[in-house]
Amino acid sequence: MKKSFFSLVSLTGVVIALLGLSYLALGGWLAVLGGTPWYILFGVGFLASGVCLALYRSAGFGLYLLTFIACAIWSLSEVGLDGWQLMPRLFGLAVLGIWISMPWITRPVMAQNTPRVTGLFTGCFYLAAIAGIFYAGWQVTDSRFVQHQPLPEAKAGAAPAQEANADDWHFYGRTAAGQRYSPLEQLTPANVSQLQPAWEYHTGDSMREGEDKAGREFNFEVTPIKVGNVLYICTPHRQVIALDATTGEQRWRFDPHPDTSANEYLACRGVAYSKTTEDKSCPEKIITTTSNARMVALNAQTGKPCASFGEQGFVSLTDRMGEVPPGFHFITSQPLVMDNRIVLGGWIYDNQATGEPSGVVRAYDATSGKLAWSWDMGRSPQNAQLKPGEEFTRGTPNGWGTYTADPESGLVYIPLGNATPDYYGAKRRPFDEKYSSALVALDIHTGLERWHFQTVHHDVWDYDLPIGPTLVDLPDGQGGVLPALIQTTKMGQLFMLDRRTGKPLAQVEEKPVPASPALPGEHLSPTQPDSVGMPNLAPPDLKETDMWGATPIDQLWCRIQFHRFRYQGKFTPPAEGTSIAYPAFDGVMDWYGASVDPLRHVLIANTSYIPFTMQLLKSGEAIKQGLMKSWAGWGSKEAYPKPKEFAVGPQYGTPWAAVVKPWLTALGAPCSAPPWGKLVAIDLTTRKIAWERPAGTTRDMNIFGTHTNAPLPTGIFMIGGNIVTRSGLIFMGATADNYLRAFDEMNGKELWRARLPAGGQATPMTYMGADGRQFVAIAAGGHGGLGTQSGDSLVAYALPQR
Repeated sequence: MKKSFFSLVSLTGVVIALLGLSYLALGGWLAVLGGTPWYILFGVGFLASGVCLALYRSAGFGLYLLTFIACAIWSLSEVGLDGWQLMPRLFGLAVLGIWISMPWITRPVMAQNTPRVTGLFTGCFYLAAIAGIFYAGWQVTDSRFVQHQPLPEAKAGAAPAQEANADDWHFYGRTAAGQRYSPLEQLTPANVSQLQPAWEYHTGDSMREGEDKAGREFNFEVTPIKVGNVLYICTPHRQVIALDATTGEQRWRFDPHPDTSANEYLACRGVAYSKTTEDKSCPEKIITTTSNARMVALNAQTGKPCASFGEQGFVSLTDRMGEVPPGFHFITSQPLVMDNRIVLGGWIYDNQATGEPSGVVRAYDATSGKLAWSWDMGRSPQNAQLKPGEEFTRGTPNGWGTYTADPESGLVYIPLGNATPDYYGAKRRPFDEKYSSALVALDIHTGLERWHFQTVHHDVWDYDLPIGPTLVDLPDGQGGVLPALIQTTKMGQLFMLDRRTGKPLAQVEEKPVPASPALPGEHLSPTQPDSVGMPNLAPPDLKETDMWGATPIDQLWCRIQFHRFRYQGKFTPPAEGTSIAYPAFDGVMDWYGASVDPLRHVLIANTSYIPFTMQLLKSGEAIKQGLMKSWAGWGSKEAYPKPKEFAVGPQYGTPWAAVVKPWLTALGAPCSAPPWGKLVAIDLTTRKIAWERPAGTTRDMNIFGTHTNAPLPTGIFMIGGNIVTRSGLIFMGATADNYLRAFDEMNGKELWRARLPAGGQATPMTYMGADGRQFVAIAAGGHGGLGTQSGDSLVAYALPQR
């Protein structure tokens, strides 16, 4: 038989030799950096195997098999029988092993040699290795589904705190307490498997050209509110729509037609409902905001702006804010309405410059739209009225997430972010240091501060509080009640405080952290608050063996990066060059928070785990690379020059620019091993984890730019919250695999799931329809940051009609 160097056998040998060379070169680099030296050995084995096969020498088969076995033994020593960690190490090599065991490879080589090595045996060996990887993967998923302790049954005679009409859902969390708990019981663990689509409504508000480019995001994240038999929603472009809650038919639509061209982030997570007896012309209002920083009050019955509110229904949110470039100030979360007050803060285009627009919190009269009070931490007193010509203090931490409130004590809880910019704090003022990443309790009638509690000192990691706390009454062990709140954080910590005073109910200690500043002029706190009295949902610090990837090569590249990048754990000080940020600004728990069952005293949290990289470079270098442009600053005649992409934080006014991105391989796979998402139940009485499980699959993971991957049950990234019902059901659609799921609250078992038309990166809600059926509704619109499929659907499910 004539042998050609360009035959299938030789080309296969060349591929294996190139694999060996890659292992040698990258493995040698890794060893020099202090990593494992084993890749050098594997590189020699694969290189020799490839050369032999390219030359039609049968030794190539044996060398490949021996190298694969050595790699398998080493992999097992590193990660044990964790199939999902074994996959990037061995799966691709096993597939290649099956290929070289096929007759069209073995016959041309073995025909001239005696004795023959049978390809059937080796092919079965590699196939068995693949089967073992998948089996071990499913086993490790099952083993991570852990029941730590039984949950208590609902307390007899107990009633949810801040109870509202059980059939409705008036706030993001159903009530001002933010529990996301429904007392409805028609849907149960026994019948939830019978849920069917009841109706689907398309908003028609779709992504426009360019709104998903350069890090821009278009996200349909709304949680509807329900009042009577009407659902009220808002869309990313800030249209407000009223729907029949039972049929899904549109009742009215309001479109403010804002110019959104300057907005880097397009989302609206909800609207607010207000009912007053003083305004006879517009007693029931839907309060929302526009993407160009205006508040509008709409007649809840007609959708028309209330002429008695503000100026023909509108109030400017940039008044007394000074210079506010387009797209710099808007509100993604719904305003909070209580006691005839509309309380809101706002999202500031953070990490752009020092002296950005103020993070002031304001309250407006729900009847007239007039400013009732403002809380400006840079003033004394902080709730003092501005004098003519005065402006709110610029650059202060802002409260951009959903607020919660306690009607009994008249307190509204404000979760605060950082003073701008995020990753360099040398120029922060005393009040910035005091309130950054703090929870503040304000009197809703006067704006007077009652207390505050800081979760991160001198935050230069963007660990801001993304949502207000969840309120719950807990037993005090002596027959009484503790009025508590639970504050979730991006770090994965949970703080349990007395909601009247802000004092910890679960122990908080000051923990030493790396405190040597790596940037000139910077200073760091030597300690950080550590909520040792509550379970910590933060991930453990990364190790080299935690590295992942879609192939053996990008997993090896992630190992190299792990050693090249700076990393000292959760509070790694920002420094010139590239650092690993884990958790990062997306956090373990983001704007969606956690739900609480007030009868069983159980908190349900869905968590995500993905590292980011933070690159700090000098401003001049960032300008030279084209990441940003020079700018004369506030008060100059120059328009603000937006950075090249959303990931770039110019941090004008400081010497440093920051680029923060998810830590992914070239193929778009995570550099950290699964599970990437979990659902966790915490008993708030014992303050221990009751159960936890990976949630979601890789079905729609965007590796290779597709949405058609194998549905591996690894647990997947999540954006969006969950809800819990009195009957013991958890509903959650936040996972990146486009499903709405129902879980059993008592043990975390998945009971039902339905395929959504797009990503369900929103928090669902449940209500009773006019036909006597309990509905579960969720926005299925996808999320640009998560890479899920975009859409415009609101989908409702219910039991079949009898």
